[in-house]
Amino acid sequence: MAEWKLKRFWNAATVEQTDDGFAVLLDGRSVKTPAKAGLIVPSKALAEKIASEWDAQVGDVNPEIMPFTRAANAAIDKVTLQFVEVADLIAAYGENDLLCYRAAAPQELVDRQAAAWDPILDWANDVYGVRLATGQGVMHIAQPPSAIERLTQEVHALSPFQLTAFHDLVSLTGSLVLGFAIVNNRLGADAAWDVSRIDEIWQAEHWGQDEEALDLAETKRQALLSAAEFYANCV
Repeated sequence: MAEWKLKRFWNAATVEQTDDGFAVLLDGRSVKTPAKAGLIVPSKALAEKIASEWDAQVGDVNPEIMPFTRAANAAIDKVTLQFVEVADLIAAYGENDLLCYRAAAPQELVDRQAAAWDPILDWANDVYGVRLATGQGVMHIAQPPSAIERLTQEVHALSPFQLTAFHDLVSLTGSLVLGFAIVNNRLGADAAWDVSRIDEIWQAEHWGQDEEALDLAETKRQALLSAAEFYANCV
């Protein structure tokens, strides 16, 4: 049996303020999440982004081109209900942050990592008062418990909608510190993406590009940009 698909049945998607935030409506009827909750988000700007995704649908509804809708659904149906678990999962990236694991050679790569990553770790120390340890190779580097505790507090201070976007910012870059750098406007999402891929870029420069890897990287980069925009529109 063919899988059932939702087809466009509405003329216009609109936004309406409610007691709890801003709802997205299709011809005046509230959009529901997969768990049948009302699709209500914290800001008008975010609701308008979601409404524009619904208005852009033609024929079969394609969730793959609706990143703001998918993220809002996740925030409402999953993250809100499992906030502590999700926050702890994200905060744990600080214990194995990408920026802390350095190459031992060649010197060109060592220098490139230091030039890009040291200033971001310095920024984290200035803003949060945490100094993460760095080392060469892939063996686990023990981080100061006080630093992890401080960063964990910052993660738990986010709203469920912010946390949903922050999850992608951290998991896609492999760095809790880069996630904080993006949401605090220390780095743009595009710049943070490049910073997170110094090893891959260096490899490609010396050994050539792999088309399949390039396509996957571009998909992840677009997801990172979308998550950053979602976060920026949460308030």
